[in-house]
Amino acid sequence: MGAAFFYHLTRQPIDVTLPMLIGKARGAGWRILVRGRSADRMDWLDQKLWLQGDESFLPHGLAGGPHDADQPVLLTHESSSNGNAAGCLMSIDGAPVTPDEVRAADRVCILFDGHDLDAVAHARTQWKALTDAGCAAQYWSEESGRWEKKLKKQKANSLS
Repeated sequence: MGAAFFYHLTRQPIDVTLPMLIGKARGAGWRILVRGRSADRMDWLDQKLWLQGDESFLPHGLAGGPHDADQPVLLTHESSSNGNAAGCLMSIDGAPVTPDEVRAADRVCILFDGHDLDAVAHARTQWKALTDAGCAAQYWSEESGRWEKKLKKQKANSLS
């Protein structure tokens, strides 16, 4: 049902872009699971999100608490949990995303640092793995100064 949206960050860092995307996903009525690769990175992101200020407050929590299921935005480094029943998965720092997760989600966002050659190579590997598995995908770039869709791959048709 869903699609993977790849966001190639070249102008704004993750702590600027991610809150903007979370706000849009919240505006669509989705719960969001933000998946990273380490607990320390998710702690850092937790602090950044709390410092956004009153006007751009994003209610969220770190996974592993007693109220995970109630969180509109849940931050985790676990690749097998969706403790808040999120319809939108946001992957940062090369955190894994499976084709089944893309198919089950309303939207999957994969954010990667365009100045990190390893991150770019990993995102290309993720694109290929997901699209080869039949998932729809879009590639977005902010290179021009605003977000533009550069590539779109439709979901593969099933013959069964």
